[in-house]
Amino acid sequence: MSTLLVVLVVHLHLLLRAHGAAAVAAPPPPLPVLPVPSYAQLQWQLSEMALFIHFGPNTFTDSEWGTGHADPAVFAPSALDAGQWARLAAEGGFGRVVLTAKHHDGFCLWPSALTDYSVAASPWRDGTGDVVGELSAAVRAEGIGLGLYLSPWDRHEPVYGDTVAYNEHYMGQMTELLTRYGDVEEVWLDGAKGDDTEMHYMFDAWFALIHQLQRRVVIFSDAGPDTRWVGDEAGVAGRTCWSPFNKSDVTIGGIVAEYSRSGDLFGEDWVPAECDVSIRPGWFWHASEKPKSATTLLDIYYKSVGRNCLLILNVPPNTSGLISDEDTQVLQEFTEIRRIIFSQNYAANATVSASSVRGGLDNLQFAPSNALQDGIYSYWAPQEGQASWEMLFDLKRSASFNVLQLQEPIQMGQRVIEFHVDILVGELWQTILEGTTIGYKRLLQFPAIEARYLKLCVDSARADPLIAFFGVFMDPFSVVYGSDHGKPSHTNSSEGIMLRTDHTAGDKSTATM
Repeated sequence: MSTLLVVLVVHLHLLLRAHGAAAVAAPPPPLPVLPVPSYAQLQWQLSEMALFIHFGPNTFTDSEWGTGHADPAVFAPSALDAGQWARLAAEGGFGRVVLTAKHHDGFCLWPSALTDYSVAASPWRDGTGDVVGELSAAVRAEGIGLGLYLSPWDRHEPVYGDTVAYNEHYMGQMTELLTRYGDVEEVWLDGAKGDDTEMHYMFDAWFALIHQLQRRVVIFSDAGPDTRWVGDEAGVAGRTCWSPFNKSDVTIGGIVAEYSRSGDLFGEDWVPAECDVSIRPGWFWHASEKPKSATTLLDIYYKSVGRNCLLILNVPPNTSGLISDEDTQVLQEFTEIRRIIFSQNYAANATVSASSVRGGLDNLQFAPSNALQDGIYSYWAPQEGQASWEMLFDLKRSASFNVLQLQEPIQMGQRVIEFHVDILVGELWQTILEGTTIGYKRLLQFPAIEARYLKLCVDSARADPLIAFFGVFMDPFSVVYGSDHGKPSHTNSSEGIMLRTDHTAGDKSTATM
């Protein structure tokens, strides 16, 4: 049997399976599977990446954790340009810039009325400067968002250790930040505190205030409430990564790393993970340190954004107040290699069929071809009650590729538990990879292969699976070795490649179909 005839038979098989389910009237979209993201969480996820800016007296004292006793006069950037930070972020595809408005040393990068330890006490701009204000104006000029980190730990503030007094002080500073500078898209929090002082943070009161003052903000911490820490500072998420999560199972400062990396198939809250990592070994700029390479950042991108998370990349300004030339070059190279890889989708003009279509073959609202469109607001939906879920892609010509991109319409909930992808080799379907969880975006790497016909098979899901995007790309910059063969147990092993002829009853080889 010729290859062309084999493919025609498969197409006919899929069409016949779907034909009998055609409906007289177009059905509505399927019910969402809870939990689902809020508007703010959805916009956060769509932005994919944020730029973190660690800047303050530590930059000038060559330290990571300031004591809170450095003279404010050390803060004296000679050429601070928040516009440069914002331009690099916007040009690099970062959706927002998150600034350390106050780090553990307690020094405020805005003129707070609640402390004398701020830019107002420094010689910069003759004591009239406002880093937060300048960055706020700069990001809006570039069309991106603003985020702020206000350290809970304050090594300068005298009332730190007095629970009531310090929580009042902290909430007062938070109010200043969230009422002076327009929209703030993210407030970044942690549970940092000193070992020598007993201190209780009233997180619930903080969260209520933040959401009261900023309607579209997301709050990051170990335990949410809106986004969670992934559990490491390497920028790497779990190979299985659910946005569903149980906030009640963790506390700020008391996480289980594996749970934070992987999320929870049965989680009742929508709390997607955020992956933080610095371009340099430290979080603040140090003359002795060098940035990571662009290909290292690409690997982190695959393991964060490509695993259903947001990547927040720290790029610290130097003592002049500028992002250094070497860091700028790395960011530009990182942007360019992503453009080269993802500008050519070899499936963009494919012919697509599916095992079934919600509402029947004439219902274009849920047609399998929707998976070729960018974005998550159109998608393929199968007919209800099916025993299997398959999509067949004819690329129309043989192509070489080594990256697969999948996306779910997460506004409808995260659904896919396990899947695999086959290619047609001769007259047999052979499995090239198996994976778990897709979510907003899944990027799967494998050694380069050449194929014309591909089949996506969803093996298990929380409800009828919905596929918003399918694409294959060639990455000429990464080297991937085959590894982790075999079926994953809810931990995705699809960085390796495997070839397996499938003769199971549910998915026969085309020679016997």
